[in-house]
Amino acid sequence: MATRRIGLREQKKQATREALRAAALRLALERGPDNVRVDDIAEAAGVSPRTYNNYFSSREQAIVAAVAGERETRVAAAVADRPAGVGLAAAVIEAIVDQYTAPGASGRDALLLISTRPALREAFIETTTAIEHPLTDAIAERLGDGDPHTARVLAASVAAAVRVALEQWLQPTATSSTTSGLVVPSGSLPDLLRTTLAPLTPALDAAEQRALRHQQQ
Repeated sequence: MATRRIGLREQKKQATREALRAAALRLALERGPDNVRVDDIAEAAGVSPRTYNNYFSSREQAIVAAVAGERETRVAAAVADRPAGVGLAAAVIEAIVDQYTAPGASGRDALLLISTRPALREAFIETTTAIEHPLTDAIAERLGDGDPHTARVLAASVAAAVRVALEQWLQPTATSSTTSGLVVPSGSLPDLLRTTLAPLTPALDAAEQRALRHQQQ
């Protein structure tokens, strides 16, 4: 019964988080993010401002959460689900590219909104830090060794590489910064992600080979 109660509690929390981020994005698209207050988001989601603060620390965080979704969980699951015959480096890189470039329900309007507001761009880029802990667990599971530091360092490096790719992708140009403030994503995001993740391939391969040797002893 205790397990069931915990499960229902987590489901309720997840539903609340989804309602808040959906309300935040909808109001931001309708009114413009500068005209949306935390109280507005909480009211639209049917919760109190205090409850809102248990989930998000700012309106920007809630708005970008509607775009990022539960990406960190999906990235970790994608790494864990890759067949054993797929190397760790390939598993991580393909999981990142797949989850960061898959079409989202929020669509082009949401990305356009984010790209036109520096605070939203920064909050969106900051979401990369959320992948570190779930990815640490997924990498540690694949390595199967008892060294938690290796998995954590690798996951943190992956998160940093993704951040660099997003910063480059959403980097304001000289033209955009002097006109409307619109930032047009530059380059191919999949290509940028592969480029920034490529230097981590040797480290991921080395960790995997070390784990294989350890398992064979």
